[in-house]
Amino acid sequence: MSEKLRVLIHGSGFAGQGHAEAFRYAGAEVVGIVGRTESVVQDLAAEMAIPYAGTDWDQALGDCQPDIVSIGTPGGAHFEAIKKAIAQGCHVFCDKPMTVDGDTAEELYRLASEKGVKTAYAASFRYMPHVLFAKRLVAEGAIGEPQEVECISHFNLEKDIPFGWSHRAEEGGGRLNNNFTHKLSIVTSVVGEKILALKAEVRDDLGKAPIVKGVHNFKTRRDHIPDNLDDPDLEWGESNVEWSYTVLAKLESELASKPVSVLFRHGGLHPRIHDDHVVFYGSKGAIYLKGHYGSGPLYHYGKDKEWRELHLPDDIAADVPDVDGDTERNWRYLIREFVNDIQGENVAPYQTFREGSLYQRLIDVIREDDSWIDVTRFQD
Repeated sequence: MSEKLRVLIHGSGFAGQGHAEAFRYAGAEVVGIVGRTESVVQDLAAEMAIPYAGTDWDQALGDCQPDIVSIGTPGGAHFEAIKKAIAQGCHVFCDKPMTVDGDTAEELYRLASEKGVKTAYAASFRYMPHVLFAKRLVAEGAIGEPQEVECISHFNLEKDIPFGWSHRAEEGGGRLNNNFTHKLSIVTSVVGEKILALKAEVRDDLGKAPIVKGVHNFKTRRDHIPDNLDDPDLEWGESNVEWSYTVLAKLESELASKPVSVLFRHGGLHPRIHDDHVVFYGSKGAIYLKGHYGSGPLYHYGKDKEWRELHLPDDIAADVPDVDGDTERNWRYLIREFVNDIQGENVAPYQTFREGSLYQRLIDVIREDDSWIDVTRFQD
């Protein structure tokens, strides 16, 4: 009998495939995969040499008897699938968003804690190599006391990408669930995990998107934009969730005597003119990471009052999983930690359902925020 941990994958799209490859990389055995469409999941299972394929999650849990389940479906399909897996005693790896709201996420965190199963929450861009380097530099005092952080991104998303789960709040869509989660994870990993306060604004400037059949891979959805958007037979779906956001936060840091101020700014539909970036400002210097998720390169501003590029240390570079794609690389990093932890090895702390449920609570608060101050009385 194999001593490898047995993994059942929920989701046959980009995330499900990536999770399966990452668990194999970590030395686990992928014993089954469940998808929504019979033909799609059967073809994928054959392509990836996964022995079991099906569309019934309950049956798959019973047939496969997994040690771990990996959730790679849209957020709206997470709650019931995870709840059933926890009840069976499975450890759970879940992609973001954890669920569609704070209440359901909090329930899953409680159930997992009561059952004693391990969980991992994949807001995993904190494992970008240059983010890990920034974390080390800040801990070593390279910028003095952290004071402010600035996170700017403009994704230039086409307004005509096919309608899908990302357009609907009830399915786990929106840029808070699928961008802010990663940015918050990056900042807290470097500065400190305790979030003290938030205020925010969100915008939905999309309105609608064309309905297109046959889109199975989230990463290739741009390839399915209709050639003729004026076709009278084209159907449209309505967006009900944010595509842009501005969030101000205060974080507690063991490295600073005062709370650290953070700006998260994301324009999902707007044209980019300057580079996306993450910058950590401190009392004695600053660190600039190019890229919306800190992909690098990394620049340091120090005593000589010059911005200088610092190259990735050999030990960090050597520990990065060897695979194309930032998302795939970060999944492998986190899943390796998760599997090692389940097997009883000592690992660094990683994000669990505790953080996943917290993030869903924060997103609820941000979407409900109404903290604008009416100043029209000064202009009468």
